[in-house]
Amino acid sequence: MRDFQKRLDDLDRRIISEFQKDGRKSSKDLARKLGVSDGTIRFRTKKLMKQKILRITASIDPFCFSGEGLLVYVGMALEKRTHTVTMKKISDLKGVVSVCNVSGRYDLLVEIFLESRQDLNRFLIDSLSSIGGINRTETFIVLDAINKWVEIP
Repeated sequence: MRDFQKRLDDLDRRIISEFQKDGRKSSKDLARKLGVSDGTIRFRTKKLMKQKILRITASIDPFCFSGEGLLVYVGMALEKRTHTVTMKKISDLKGVVSVCNVSGRYDLLVEIFLESRQDLNRFLIDSLSSIGGINRTETFIVLDAINKWVEIP
């Protein structure tokens, strides 16, 4: 598990907070608002991105386009405790948003955003079969959500 608490100081948190409000905000505007130099903002932002703590991307509401996307969660029970290797393989599959090692009846919870039911069918039958080591799965199609954002596959 990552230890973010020790790596983020108050300024890092304030920079992240401002980017969460508006990821397009310029370093000059952030510097003015936070009372530091433009160079400090650029340096801190670059450092946070290099450490893979911060990523600035464009996301969409997956429910705002009628019929153009399917948000799905798949719970997976693994045959063996191969979480790290299996998580990496699954994360490389088309449409995978995130792969989480979880507690409960499943070992992994995978979030997927696909364009169609046919893509989901291919994912579950073809793509997951190529991974191996998965004992069973349970698929949950998200019908609606509040404050859910994803990247276009």
